[in-house]
Amino acid sequence: MSTSWQRWSARHPRAVETTLLALLLAATGSGVLITRSVTDHSPTLWPGLVLSVLSCAALLRRRSHPLPVLAVTAVCTMVEGALGYLLTPLLMGPLLVAQYFTNLLAPRRTAWNSALACTVGIVVTGFLSTFRHALLLAVLNPATWVLMVAALGSYVRVRREYAASRAEHAAQEREEEARRRVVQERMRIARELHDVVTHHLALAHAQAGTAAHLAATRPEQAFEIIARLPGTTAAALRELKSTVGLLRQDTDPDDEIAPAPGLGRLPDLVTSYAAAGLDVAVTVAGERRDLAPGLDLAAYRVIQEALTNVAKHAATHTARVRLAYTPDRLTLTVTNSTAPGTRPPAGPATAHQGFGLLGMRERALAAGGTLRAGPRPEGGFEVVCTLPLNGPDESDIGP
Repeated sequence: MSTSWQRWSARHPRAVETTLLALLLAATGSGVLITRSVTDHSPTLWPGLVLSVLSCAALLRRRSHPLPVLAVTAVCTMVEGALGYLLTPLLMGPLLVAQYFTNLLAPRRTAWNSALACTVGIVVTGFLSTFRHALLLAVLNPATWVLMVAALGSYVRVRREYAASRAEHAAQEREEEARRRVVQERMRIARELHDVVTHHLALAHAQAGTAAHLAATRPEQAFEIIARLPGTTAAALRELKSTVGLLRQDTDPDDEIAPAPGLGRLPDLVTSYAAAGLDVAVTVAGERRDLAPGLDLAAYRVIQEALTNVAKHAATHTARVRLAYTPDRLTLTVTNSTAPGTRPPAGPATAHQGFGLLGMRERALAAGGTLRAGPRPEGGFEVVCTLPLNGPDESDIGP
């Protein structure tokens, strides 16, 4: 059930957003009705409902403009408190959501200053209405909720920054390991080059010297040695060419300034796996979008690592890659099926514990997305990665 819900929400982000805001509006409206049911003084109903609708509508911009949205929701909440509505967590729902996203997205100092300002505003509003409500409900409870939500947003922010730093550190370690292996390979090739030069050139030198020594006394034998000399030098040239070819770095200067790989190089990636015997089918749903360089690199690396796992561990030699574009996010799905009559192989997450899945998950998390990998009920393995197209996705309140 959870997997089905995740797939559906990944395909319909707008519907999920609308549903969540509708539920929040219903909760806020119930907070308006609570005041009329538990207090002797019953404020007019329609101002509270209008302010609730305005607060929830402002949350549509909470990711792109967190501070203005926080200001709008805070003013609406304080006006409701001044009108006599009881500041319960239900009534303060839009303000709490806006405060969470502010601490999640805005600079730390600005976020905490905004949280303190909202707390002061709520406290002042509570004091103005204390003659109608208990001090605990009017002052301490609302202020505590604002500070708790601000702390939660800061905690999630730290978690994501830590995940991003871990991914960067892992990438640096992989680069260092790659450099070390390159140095070792070049040392091996240098030894081979030394052996080629020493053996073939020494042999050619000896043949030439012997031919010169026998030229006057045994010309026939000298000619035979000279006739074999082109073969020796040709073999030396062939081995030198193959060995030196491994050391050529024609692309080294360009690598320093070449752009990072992205989904634009996906056809080349598919072709390379086809040459290795893996048949990859790529489908695209929705309108293609230009991605930010970091997001483009993350999407490419996730697909690359997923296809590598298929090529190494899967029982079949076919894989499917699906790119689903929506206005807010990109969903990447890489699946492979089990060959008929064969037992489903253990997925990389169980039988082949390594750094592949960890690297994919950390890349997705660092980009503000999610990644799910595991065996499919019908057999085979599936990797589903969801990446936000407009910055980190904070649609979930939890970390």
